[in-house]
Amino acid sequence: MGASRVPRPARWLLVGAPNVGKSALFGRLTGIYSTVSNYPGTSVEIVRGRATLAGVCADVVDTPGMHTLLAVTEEERVARRALLAEADATVIHIVDAAHLERSLPLTLQLIALGHPLVVACNLMDEARRRGAAPEVALLAERLGVPVVGTVATTGEGVEPLAAAAAAAVSPSDGWGLPEPFAALARGLVERRALPVAAELALAGDEECLQQVRGVAGADATEAAVAERDGRWGSAEGFAVALATARRRMVLALLAGVVAPPERDEGRRRRALDRLLLSPWTGLPLVALVLYFAFYRLVGGFGAGVLVDQIETLFERWIGPSVRQATALVPWAPLRDLIAGPYGLVTLGVRYAVAIVLPIVTTFFLVFALLEDCGYLPRLALLLDRALKRLGLSGRAVIPLVLGFGCGTMATLVTRTLETRRERLIATLLLALAIPCSAQLGVVLGILSVSAAAVTVWALVLVLVFLVVGRLAALALPGRPPSFYMELPPLRWPSLRNVLIKTGTRVRWYFAEILPLFLLASVLLWAGELTGLLTRATGALVPVVRAIGLPPAAASAFLYGFLRRDFGAAGLYDLARHGALDAAGLTTAAVTITLFVPCVAQFLMMRKERGLGVALTVLAVATTIAFAMGGAVGWLIRAVGGWS
Repeated sequence: MGASRVPRPARWLLVGAPNVGKSALFGRLTGIYSTVSNYPGTSVEIVRGRATLAGVCADVVDTPGMHTLLAVTEEERVARRALLAEADATVIHIVDAAHLERSLPLTLQLIALGHPLVVACNLMDEARRRGAAPEVALLAERLGVPVVGTVATTGEGVEPLAAAAAAAVSPSDGWGLPEPFAALARGLVERRALPVAAELALAGDEECLQQVRGVAGADATEAAVAERDGRWGSAEGFAVALATARRRMVLALLAGVVAPPERDEGRRRRALDRLLLSPWTGLPLVALVLYFAFYRLVGGFGAGVLVDQIETLFERWIGPSVRQATALVPWAPLRDLIAGPYGLVTLGVRYAVAIVLPIVTTFFLVFALLEDCGYLPRLALLLDRALKRLGLSGRAVIPLVLGFGCGTMATLVTRTLETRRERLIATLLLALAIPCSAQLGVVLGILSVSAAAVTVWALVLVLVFLVVGRLAALALPGRPPSFYMELPPLRWPSLRNVLIKTGTRVRWYFAEILPLFLLASVLLWAGELTGLLTRATGALVPVVRAIGLPPAAASAFLYGFLRRDFGAAGLYDLARHGALDAAGLTTAAVTITLFVPCVAQFLMMRKERGLGVALTVLAVATTIAFAMGGAVGWLIRAVGGWS
């Protein structure tokens, strides 16, 4: 008699648009929190967990945010692939209970897909406050699938949702394509193409078009495309007309499900939105956020107080202990690899733990607060038009703002951008014109001797950012990026969510960044051992002299590649010993800020964009840095300099 087989756990796919609490609900179901996001694009990779609720055990998959099965962004493509690959999974579609008309068109597509389906009306607390809470029983009756009201932040409705998911079955064919769109797709479906694939192929999705062509045949597919173009003009025209028809279906479906609010609950919120989204008031508010949240808290407290405390710990206790332990190692180069100037512990671990960790932790904390309160999407919408001129969309605000915390981390986050063109432009701007918080704190500290020096430095950075971004947008082929965003409600941040997000990202930091710092230590140790570092410093001396700086500044630029604030600190030492006056310090600060990114960021560029792009960015940054530094030095001398 054979051993009894353990039943395979059920599989639940969480699907939904950004900002509806999908990742928070994943955490309630599994006890494991992915990066809980209040901005589209932060949950790019699929996250898995195990739920044991309502007497069932299920593998839960948190997919990236999506608005529709007609994928536009890489996140939507990943989510759709997960849906199509998990044919036996139950889909839990999370929708915003206060804005059902935005989410239910995707629900109708999911019903047509045929998976067992449950709808989670999340943010019910928000809907109740607005007087717009839906009748979930009536909505379930009309949709023909279970509907459960939930509040992910408090856990309300989570167990009933798990029970509904455990009992879910495939919906009946009640919400297919509306006519006349169904008539056009019917011929492809009869040739064994899936209904949803036929719809997406006719709407212009290349991935589905190739799939349908392989199943239904090229002739039938081309005939359907020709009929589509004759009636709607193009794939885009078909998609817009179909979306409009589905929206009419949703509005009819919701009649009587949501009662009109008795009073205007959102007057103050709309007034605040107008302040945040108007350029006249929104831009000054951006400046205040940057100053207090990033410069004062991240730069002052994180890069100042916390770094000083942890650095002291390394200098007094950890460093001497490691050097004492390695004294027993007989081979001097090996001792240096562990505890020398570029040692794995004394440089790699020390840099990661004592320098960058406090900075990125405070940055992640600020970033999570801005996410949770709903400010970041409004910042993206405010800056979208300006970023369009640089070949970017409002979505690029996320990596660009992250760049002020850590350029390495921000380069990784550029993978959330829609097109390769956007990712290349953002990577270039991050490497060139956005100083990380470690460098920013040191540079602003050493330039504080002169208000004119700070002003010139800041203006040059803004000028380079705008000009290089515009030239890159003109030079790189491709269309301007599209940008669509639903604004989540403004709300007080949840301390629990903020701390969970901060902790999750700090763990990510160690997993992704620490190995790069250790690799940088090994490379620099090898450079010192072979004499390459000395030769590289000598090669920089003529260039440094050409922009009016003393030869001793060459080593500061070389160490700037190791660590951005190392280079700035080297310039500070030169100024303290009288080798640089205020004018020379301004020249040097401009140059080293625009100079090549640190080695960790370079390695991340290589990982994300490839070696060719990383080397090109390195060459462009070096050329622009010394050209702008030389120009600034020449102009300062031409006007007589300043004290």
